[in-house]
Amino acid sequence: MAKTGFDFLRALSLLLPALLVPIWSPLPAEAAAQASGKKPAVRRASAKSANSVSSRKAVPAKPASARKPASAVKASAAKPAVSRAASHRNPATRRRSRRVASPWTEPTYADSTLGDSTEGEDLEVRAAAVEALGPFNGSVVVVDPDSGRILSIVNQKLALAGGFQPCSTIKVPVALAALREGVIDNRETRVPVGGRLRMDLTEALAKSNNPYFAVLGTQLGYERMDYYARLFGLGEKAGWDIPGEQPGYWPPAPPKSGGMGMLTSFGEQIRMTPLQLAAITAAIANGGTLYYLQYPRSQEEIDHFTPRVKRKLEIQDYIPEVLPGMAGAVQFGTARRILSITEEPILGKTGTCSEDRIHLGWFASFLDAGPSRLVAVVLLTGGRPSVGPTAAGIAGAFYRKLAERDYFAHFRPESASQTEVADTQSPD
Repeated sequence: MAKTGFDFLRALSLLLPALLVPIWSPLPAEAAAQASGKKPAVRRASAKSANSVSSRKAVPAKPASARKPASAVKASAAKPAVSRAASHRNPATRRRSRRVASPWTEPTYADSTLGDSTEGEDLEVRAAAVEALGPFNGSVVVVDPDSGRILSIVNQKLALAGGFQPCSTIKVPVALAALREGVIDNRETRVPVGGRLRMDLTEALAKSNNPYFAVLGTQLGYERMDYYARLFGLGEKAGWDIPGEQPGYWPPAPPKSGGMGMLTSFGEQIRMTPLQLAAITAAIANGGTLYYLQYPRSQEEIDHFTPRVKRKLEIQDYIPEVLPGMAGAVQFGTARRILSITEEPILGKTGTCSEDRIHLGWFASFLDAGPSRLVAVVLLTGGRPSVGPTAAGIAGAFYRKLAERDYFAHFRPESASQTEVADTQSPD
């Protein structure tokens, strides 16, 4: 019994150190330090890691309602990153961002011959007109002023349509009305146009001075201007039985905005056709006879052509007062670019304005070459390039091309003095 107890105590003494060694034995680094007699190194967290740990601990957990659903997290992770620098480098992106819608509803350039019929036209005149007009969207009407025969219409649809604002071309009829009514005595009468500045008729027509013609219109008044407008054929068809022709429009009262001044300087609220302007210009060129414009469409109609007089205008005494201003437009005024194109003796009047988001450029002209007078009216429609000076340049190119073809050497106008004048009652 005593031996057994002794053996038990002995075995326990042998086992106890083995059980205590794993609990109290140092780590390998510490054991190495103890073996070398050095103090063991103590691992400390850096301030940065300590702060990050403490900050993570300080952030409260988001409530369940504020957390993104897993589907949203996946969707946002799926979106590719877009580089701002890459988008700025893309020229297509820059062009799209700068693109601005055009304020004009009509193109400046178009094929103006589409749909035209050339039957009965003077093909030599037409070829010159088409070449001169070039790529512009517009119309050219050419008339023999001594008979009223239309030699060619480029862009017949536009020329025969309901008309456009005449812009400053209305100033020629206004000047003739003011002269005949005694508002001005002659072309040398000076009219106040602002401040101390005064201007005569020749300079006002050549430079298309708006205040000058606003003064004339105000002094004429609507009733007298209405009489002369209808005398010149505004508001009625200019042609004799021309299919598709429209009568234009003459307003029954002055414009509410601007009154007579806007009516007689800009042609506000008036709708004039190229045929009407050609008929008026022909009457000035021939000394005062307003012909019905006729458009023969076959050789037979040409062979049996007879001029038809609409009415005598009683303006023959006043025409010499406006001609210097129309010549001045070419020599030093709004149509002076013609001088760089041709030296032909051209008289005319420009017009530039906009109507219903369409920019308009007019030039009413005639070639004063002795017996070879010829009227050409140019109308441009489109954007900013469609202006009176551009239309004048086209007219100048037209006359030059005819001169280069030696057209006037064989052209002889068919005047009413040589041919019996037919009954003047309108077919309408």
